Amino acid sequence: MTPLVLQCGRPLLPIALSSLPLTAVPEVPSKEECDALLAELDAVHDPRLIVLGTDASLAAVLTRLMRRDRLDIELAYVAETASEASHLFRVGTGSRAAKVALSGTASPTPLIRDDAGSAVVGLATVSGPSGHLVGEAYVDDTKLFSGEVPGIEVTPTLEMPGLRARVQGKRGLFRRRWITGRAMQLGATAARLTKDGIDIPRETTRSTIYRHDKQWLLVR
Repeated sequence: MTPLVLQCGRPLLPIALSSLPLTAVPEVPSKEECDALLAELDAVHDPRLIVLGTDASLAAVLTRLMRRDRLDIELAYVAETASEASHLFRVGTGSRAAKVALSGTASPTPLIRDDAGSAVVGLATVSGPSGHLVGEAYVDDTKLFSGEVPGIEVTPTLEMPGLRARVQGKRGLFRRRWITGRAMQLGATAARLTKDGIDIPRETTRSTIYRHDKQWLLVR
């Protein structure tokens, strides 16, 4: 295993990673920056890519690996502070996560994506532009809601079937129970999406988040 660090933005570099080869990119690396990195990894024996950054950083890298059909590359995640994905993966943050990145084992993990072909690693939320989401949504064959709700949340799961979703309560409180499945499908009068902390500016009336047909190699 040959570890390499991708530093996204300006997070503090843990001491355990300070002697490793490092590539610095913006917090959300571009397609071109990810492709340049993949070209470098092609020359490395048994690479393990350690993403040091935010959930949005990891999602951008995983999206590019998915689109380039390079999900054979091991991915470790080191978040500087607690995040949805670091909590989900149970890898810790900072120096603890760095140690996991170096000593952990990569295992196949469900990958969820939206219908635009972007990976979701931590949390996706869907809300209405005026504060209420009007429409209906299903997780597989189970109705998530029908009518008007404050919003919904979707996250990956570490095990099959791959994702879970729930309805938010008022002001994000009193959320309902999670429903697990392979896909969440939404039809709404108007909806706004936020994926791993990044707001999607364009409104939509339909959205699907579902399990990709291949898994990714998460180091834990």
